[in-house]
Amino acid sequence: MTNGHPDKTADGAEAAGRFEGSSPAPLPLTPSEDRQWAMISHFGCILGFIPAAIIYYVYRDRGPFTAQESKEALNFALPLTVLAMLANLLALIPFIGGFFAILAVGIWLYLTVCGVIAGIETNKGRPYRYLLNFRMIK
Repeated sequence: MTNGHPDKTADGAEAAGRFEGSSPAPLPLTPSEDRQWAMISHFGCILGFIPAAIIYYVYRDRGPFTAQESKEALNFALPLTVLAMLANLLALIPFIGGFFAILAVGIWLYLTVCGVIAGIETNKGRPYRYLLNFRMIK
């Protein structure tokens, strides 16, 4: 870098932050990787919506199956995770907190079971649609 300007390569292209021979765009996923990331996004429902959100935003442009399935998992897990967090907060209230604690566990079990079923189907290469899903992210 000289005079505050990035170095230029032999063909005049800027080499700011890239290694020689590296591509500026990420490579598309292979079919097996596409299926694998789609499956992981559904299995991630065990931890709430965060795994599906990360996979969707990182891999949505690299594999069509991953984009479709991680969006489905994100749309399914996001409202249920918010409800479970709210139920966990309400579980701290004396006398009625036990009901909300049981509700929070029930929501987590539902998220887990549905996520595992969806992950198994997705691993087989079949798209999965949750029975009850608010498709907020288009």
